[in-house]
Parts: sequence; structure tokens; C-alpha cells
Amino acid sequence: MNQYSITVLEFSQIIAEIKTYALGDQARKRLDELEPSVDIDIVKSWMQETSEAAAMLKINGSVPLVAMEGMEAAILKAGKEVTLTPAELTTCLNLLEAGKRVRKYMDSMISIAPRVSAYASSMYEIPELGEEIRRCIVNDGVDDRASSELARIRKRIMIVEDRIKQKLNDILRSSNYAIMLQDALISTRSGRYVVPVKRQFTKNFPGQVLDMSATGSTVFMQPAAITGLQEEISLLQMEEFNEVYRILSYLTGLVADNSRQLHINIETMAHYDFVFAKAKYSRSLDMQAVALSRSNHMVINQGRHPLLGQSAVPLNFRLGQDYQALVITGPNTGGKTVALKTIGLLAMMVQCGLHVPVKEGSQFPVYSDILADIGDGQSIEQSLSTFSSHVKNILTIINCCNPRTLVLMDELGAGTDPAEGRGFAIAVLEEVFCRGANIVATTHFGEIKEYALQTPGFENGSMAFDIETLSPQYQLHIGDWGDSNAFLIALRLGMDRHIIERAHEVTYGEERSYANDSDRHVKSIVNPEDIKSHEQAERIMEERQQEKDRRERSQHYIKKDLKLGDCVYISTMQRTGIVCEEENGRGEVVVMVMGKKYVINHKRLTLHIDREELYPENYDLDIVFESKEDRKKRKIMSKHHVEGLVIEQEDNMKGRD
Repeated sequence: MNQYSITVLEFSQIIAEIKTYALGDQARKRLDELEPSVDIDIVKSWMQETSEAAAMLKINGSVPLVAMEGMEAAILKAGKEVTLTPAELTTCLNLLEAGKRVRKYMDSMISIAPRVSAYASSMYEIPELGEEIRRCIVNDGVDDRASSELARIRKRIMIVEDRIKQKLNDILRSSNYAIMLQDALISTRSGRYVVPVKRQFTKNFPGQVLDMSATGSTVFMQPAAITGLQEEISLLQMEEFNEVYRILSYLTGLVADNSRQLHINIETMAHYDFVFAKAKYSRSLDMQAVALSRSNHMVINQGRHPLLGQSAVPLNFRLGQDYQALVITGPNTGGKTVALKTIGLLAMMVQCGLHVPVKEGSQFPVYSDILADIGDGQSIEQSLSTFSSHVKNILTIINCCNPRTLVLMDELGAGTDPAEGRGFAIAVLEEVFCRGANIVATTHFGEIKEYALQTPGFENGSMAFDIETLSPQYQLHIGDWGDSNAFLIALRLGMDRHIIERAHEVTYGEERSYANDSDRHVKSIVNPEDIKSHEQAERIMEERQQEKDRRERSQHYIKKDLKLGDCVYISTMQRTGIVCEEENGRGEVVVMVMGKKYVINHKRLTLHIDREELYPENYDLDIVFESKEDRKKRKIMSKHHVEGLVIEQEDNMKGRD
């Protein structure tokens, strides 16, 4: 089945819900792999399993299933002649005992659930394997009763350990060693018994050092008196290990010999876990089985979207008998897309053998494919616009649809120029209809409603909307011509009436008064905080503009006042100078500072002393800007030409900003 449809209809979320009712990983893996079947006989079989399991849960919800984590791995390990641990053998025993309980439970339910109960008859009890594991393995360890040799070895170990402890107690109570011992305590190091001896008495105490404390003040010594006994116990422990290994190998061989039967038990238990997970999900939402049709006739009575639960408004739907295509209209948020997804998802669940949240009388066909174009599908990474993504999905629909497919198209023709979108939508509907597919499409375009009204095989439907309360009712009315009610909704939400009337005139080419409608209750959706935030932003912008204007006026005032001979303060140099050339077109002023001229932007200058305060009236400023020698030369040159007489003008003006 089309993977895009499986994704957009959110089928994976249904699987995730069912997985919460499964006990083991194998059942959860099967659920992950569950996909709709296109074989009606298989769907019927799956549906019957779910129905029988739900009936069993209704009578007795305590199904004796167990999680089989590690069971299959243990059996595979045994088949490779790798010795199983006592814990793994216990897992195999748990599987056999669980199989017994399941067989007993299913025997009691055979009249209620003949198909599901019959699976238990394939499970093996294997009494000889169970008895051997039960006899040899106790509390995840090999029991003394596993063999007479193991019992003998362990009894001998106990005797030797008692003799060792007796000798050690004698040492601890002896006055000869009292001063040498750090504590009257017996412990073990590397499987050998030791006593704590003060380090300074290491050479005086008869025995062997095996360890030392972290501080180095204490050494742990094996007394010489128990050396022989310690060697004996070490040999006995080796014999015990070998005997335990032999017993585990023997039990592993029994498991390997019965691996096929155990695998069948595992598969049966996993299948039961899988089936009962579906049944538990069914009971959680009061779902039920539906009739399956070999025709394309679909009937949904009081259907609910399973992910919305009991809060969903029931959907009544018909398709495939009196009409092949249904065009659903209605306002945004009115439930058109939810209805579309409900139809597709319920059909997909049915073809997985799942119960669905509907009432009696519901009927579903088994489609070869469910093809959907739902959502805008915009993609930045793939540079797909809304319309481009629709076209991509519709191309798949056209190439794959046939009389055995269900086609779901949401907002057909949206995402492009409305006039072209309407034409495109009708052409696509015609093409898909001619190919025999069952169609459910949603739209806002009036031309498509008109087309559905006039075309045999098409039917209109609308989503109910309460214009008084501005609330969708999420009810599908088949046979009704639905309006989007965009103008009335906008009016109720506070839009100015003259804007709505102008919109009506542009849309329909006629004038209409909405005065009576505007008198009704207006529900404002404008957020007061948004208005407050906007006004605050306006105030900030106005204050900043006023500050900018003040700065510009201040700078302009300074520019006008700077005259030749003015004493100015240069902010970047932090000293004063005399204006020797007034501002040019670039806003630059030439200022003399300590006999040197600098080109400085007027923004860096502030009037310090006006020239009228510095010099007498009609004062010759050349005295300030030229040397005495140059003034003499200029006076002579003003009277007549003198060969070789030159006034040198230094080009030492420096830019400083």
C-alpha cells in the first residue's frame, strides 16, 4: 500500500498505541511490520482473530501470556552447542510452564474462540525436558540433587570448610597470636581463608601473605595450619565446577534436541501476544468488527477518529453505491480534513484486521490501495511549493488509481491562482473518476460544488458550522451544498462591514448589504496585548525620531556658526584650533592647529570662542594664517613683478575624522 498514505493518515501512531499492550519484543516487531492486506480472505481471518480474542478478554481478561525475552536466543545458543547458563535453562522452563497454562486457558475458551484457541494445540509440553530442568536447576543455580557425584563433592566441601573454620577459630582464640592479630576476624582472599595480621609480625606469624590493606598496616595471611585443607578444598571446587559443567551440558543437549518444538512454542506465544494486543486496543476504545464487502460500497455509522477518542464527533458516511465521488465543502477548521483522515485511516485499520470505532451496520470494501493527497507538503529542502507538492501526489494518484482504489484529496486545486486551480481540480476529478476510483475530495471552490451537482456519479457533502457561535459542529451532511461562510465569519470576528461588502462585490460582481449581519454579536479575536505592543513600538520609534531630529538641528546650528577665524574645539584631538577655511560641500572644515592645517568633518567641531571675541573689527586674518615674511612678499608682489620672488604654500593639511 502507498507509503505516503500510510504516513499522512498517521497509521504509525495507531501501531504505537497497540504496541503498548504487547508483552514481548517479538509481538512489538510483528506490529511494526503490520501493513494492510489486499486479500479479503486474509483480512477476514485477521478480523476474526481480533474478534475472538476480544470476546475472550471480555469473559476472562487474565490471559496467561509471558514475555519471552531471551528465550529464542537461548534456544539458538543451545543449537550451536554452547552450554546454557542456569538462568537460560530457567527461561526455557518458564516457556514450557507458560505453554501449559496457555493450553489450559485455550481449552476452556474453545467454544467462544475456536480459531484462536486452536493455535494452542500446536504447542508442545515436553514433560521430560521440563522435569529435568526443574530437578537440576533451583534459584538459577545447579541443585545438589542434579547428580549423586555433585552431592558428594559439595558435602565433602562443607566438611573441609568446617575443619578450616575450626582451626582458624582456634588461632583467633589463642593467646600466642593475640598480639599479632589486627582483629579477631576471618575473611577470604582469592577464594582462600585468611586472618588479619599486623605488618610488623609478618615474619613471626606462621603462614603465607595473600593481600595487604590500603594503608599497609595490615597483611592478610593464610595460616600454615590450614594450608593442606585449603589445597584439598581447591581440588574439590575444581571437581564441583567440572560436574556442574557436565550437568549443564547435558541439559543444553536436551534443549537442543527439542529446539524445533520450543521454537513452535515461542512463535505461538508471540502470535498470541500479537493478537491479544490488538484485542486489548479494541476494548480500550470500545471498537468492533465490521462487515467486509467485495464491492466498493463503504458505510460508516457513527465512526470516530481513533486518535481523538471519545471526544471526536461521530461521522456518518456512505460511498460507492449511489455515487462514486463525494465532494466535501465547508469553512476552515470545520473538520473536512479530519473527516478525510478518519475515512482513510479506518479503511486502513480494517485491512489490517483491526477493529474500528464505529457502530453496527458499518461496512468496508478491501481496496488494492489507498491514495492520499492531504496537507500542503511544502518542503524547503526539496524546494517544493504547496501546489508543486500537490501535483507530485496527484501524479502518483492518477498513475495508480483504478476501480479497486480509494482516493482522498484535500483542498484540491489549492496553492495556485484560484481560476487555474478550479480548472485543474475539475480536470483531475474527471480523470480519476474515469479510471473508476472511489473519490473523497474537499474544496472551497464553488465551481467544483457546481460540477459535483451536475455530474452523475458525484455527490456534494458539507461540514456543519454554527454561524451564530462561530463554532464548527464537525458533522458531515451528505447531499448538502456547503458554504465556506468566509465573509460572515470575518464579520463576526470584528472585520469592518465596508471591507466585507467590498469583498462580496469583488467576488460575486454585485452589491450586498451586511448591515443586518453586523448587528449580531461580534466576537473580537484581536489580542489586546498585540495592540499594546504595537503602540509601545510606535512610541519608541517616535521618540527616537525626535531625538534624531534634535541632533540634526544641533549639528546644523553648529555648521552655520563656524566662520573663518572662529576658535573651535576638536573632539577627536581634544584641543582647540582656528577655522582657516569654512565648510565645503562635503561637510569638511580646514582648521589650523599649532601652525598646521587639518581637514576635519564639521560633526567633530564645536564652537569654542567666536571670532568677534578674538579679533578687533575689520582685523586682517592673514596675520593669523600667514607668516610675517609671506605677508611682506605678498605686499611687494601686489605692486609689481619681482623676478625669483616666491611664496611657498605648504600642502600639509591632514585629514582627521
